[in-house]
Amino acid sequence: MFNEQEAEVARQEVAVLVRNCSDEGQRAALLDLGVLLEACAATPGSYLWFIGD
Repeated sequence: MFNEQEAEVARQEVAVLVRNCSDEGQRAALLDLGVLLEACAATPGSYLWFIGD
């Protein structure tokens, strides 16, 4: 779970990871994650939750 401050920090880390990624599938996933984190960071009081099995 990320709040907007944590999402901003993570978004910056995604940018570094994308530059170092050689696999297109992973790159696409990181770019999608970056979009979600950016939206969360831009919305005060928001949270981004990841739920998996």
